[in-house]
Amino acid sequence: MSDTALPVSSTASPSANRLALIALLIGGAAIGGSPIFVRLSEVGPMATAFWRVALALLPLVIWSRTAGNTVTDQRPAGLADYALLVLPGVFLAVDLAAWHLALHMTSVANATLLANLAPIFVTLGSWLLFRAHVSGVFIAGLATALAGVVILKGGPAALGDGQLAGDATAALAAVFYAGYILSIGRLRSRFSTNRIMIWSTGSAAVCMLPIAFFFEASFMPTALFGWAILFGLAFISHAGGQGLIIYALAFLPPAFSSLTLLLQPVVAAILAWLLLSEPVGLMQAIGGAVVLAGILIARRG
Repeated sequence: MSDTALPVSSTASPSANRLALIALLIGGAAIGGSPIFVRLSEVGPMATAFWRVALALLPLVIWSRTAGNTVTDQRPAGLADYALLVLPGVFLAVDLAAWHLALHMTSVANATLLANLAPIFVTLGSWLLFRAHVSGVFIAGLATALAGVVILKGGPAALGDGQLAGDATAALAAVFYAGYILSIGRLRSRFSTNRIMIWSTGSAAVCMLPIAFFFEASFMPTALFGWAILFGLAFISHAGGQGLIIYALAFLPPAFSSLTLLLQPVVAAILAWLLLSEPVGLMQAIGGAVVLAGILIARRG
């Protein structure tokens, strides 16, 4: 999924910057591999989403025990603070549920690409909720991205094909991921990254548990391979990928975060082609490139 830019360290050495760039590329590739884990999972999309966040709590809790408190970290002062800490997890739960479902309804390339529309929805949400300024460059990027979606689907005449519902579900996931990013942005000045991640991940797991338990045919894997897939999704893609990106963007300029937007759909498409035999057609490749160009233009605006 998408990433958020963190403050840049102006005193970072060249070796630290190189290490950060390597971490950024590995983190983006790790997140790009998450759709493959979802597709290979032995349990359904909702159960996979639950185990993804539930198992990811393990490294996050270990991190909190070793990292200690930061200067910006505060303890929740009351019920309102706890509600604000839980809210991102609610958005994250809906985002993961929609995206995992979309991965079973449309191609990996389409689902991953459309989920990366989240930065556009973040800006639109900021404009609607906080009256943030929206520039002409952003409008141009939005129009380019929407044109790319039409090309991705094979032109206006193909918009009614069988994968439209899956593509729409992936776009809905992007909307809720934007809500996740916006709600986290309101917390970041008061609470540490680790505290926010633990609360959001834990509340997402709580939200997903009843849905996964009551509406999935199988809640737990029956084979070691199934558990390996879930641990890989939680540790490599969710906690590992996000952790590496958070580390990297503390040293690199914010513009480098665009690399992950480019890297994740490409890695997902290549892995889906190699492991799931999902070829990428010419029209799909052109449409995907136009969508990514629109997202990058919108981010600059």
